[in-house]
Amino acid sequence: MEKPTRMIPVSEPNLTNLERSFLIDAFDSGWISSRGKYIELFEKEFAKFLNVKHAISVSNGTVSLHLILLALGIGAGDEVIVPNFTYIASVNAIKYVGATPVFVDSEYDTWNLDVRQVEKKISSKTKAVMAVHIYGHAVDLDPLLRISKKYNIYIIEDAAEALGTKYKGEYVGKFGIAGSFSFYGNKTITTGEGGMVVTNNDEIAAKIKKLKNQGSSETKKYWHDIIGYNYRMTNLQAAIGYAQTLRIKELIKKKRLIASWYKKFLNHKLIMHPVEKDYCEHSYWMYSILLDKSIENFREEIMRELYEKYKIETRPFFYPATMMPMYKDFHDNDEFTNVMDFYKRGINLPSSTKLTQEDVKYISLCLVKILNKYKEELQ
Repeated sequence: MEKPTRMIPVSEPNLTNLERSFLIDAFDSGWISSRGKYIELFEKEFAKFLNVKHAISVSNGTVSLHLILLALGIGAGDEVIVPNFTYIASVNAIKYVGATPVFVDSEYDTWNLDVRQVEKKISSKTKAVMAVHIYGHAVDLDPLLRISKKYNIYIIEDAAEALGTKYKGEYVGKFGIAGSFSFYGNKTITTGEGGMVVTNNDEIAAKIKKLKNQGSSETKKYWHDIIGYNYRMTNLQAAIGYAQTLRIKELIKKKRLIASWYKKFLNHKLIMHPVEKDYCEHSYWMYSILLDKSIENFREEIMRELYEKYKIETRPFFYPATMMPMYKDFHDNDEFTNVMDFYKRGINLPSSTKLTQEDVKYISLCLVKILNKYKEELQ
């Protein structure tokens, strides 16, 4: 196998002359802060893509969750159910508003929160469930929506990693009271930093627009009648985001194509490929695999060899939130059987939409070559 001339990153943005032209146009207009035509263009195009009433641009994905929780009036004394296996921002946003995260284990195959456990965790203090669509696979939403109706609690969708994912034919992010998206540099579409809140609820949308803009009055200049935040996106970011959204179907299609290449070229008994349940059309934000339990202790060595010998960058799965110092006292980790097992075995492979079929073939062959060494040693 011939070593590539460049390192293959786990992710990189896919930017073209369209993004460049809109960015230069925004720059030349002088409207480089949080006012300018691209803010509205981006929001409208994003809402059109998802077929949702409101899309509200914000400075990043974490604050989009913060704003949703604030707009719902969730605070001290309230509980929000959240998966233990998620990026830490999902949990931190709950603490920002003074509420308590209540953790649930994940399904062994999808790695999403185990819907069967949610109802067991509901108390009189429960105000919401945060459904995180991890790595691009949809949470099974219908059971959650039934729970929402039964107990009168909100479903908040953290779709930071699931832009373009479908649940029973509809894009995720709009099933709950509100949804959150991230446009960090490694996401399917990017604005560098940035995020979006989507909702079909007019009241929630109005609150979020006010909160993200320092609590400003819509009728009285420089009058602030609530404590708000500066969570606005810039016109420069929105110019890139608007161009990316015009290309969104192309980028999602490429993600799924890359997944098909991995399934074709990466064949080995010591790995498990990601699943795609019948209710889901996976967007494969990351192409993520699990190593067999027999070699879980060698994950770091395998990742290091991929990088040092073959110039292939990978990344491990998220740590369970309850392993973090600020959350370790919340629960006994013995409760999270699945999460405490699979997080140690997970690897995110290069997943950029700039990958070619030859790139994926090379990555797969290199990984298979490494795994074969361990297979021989185990025998």
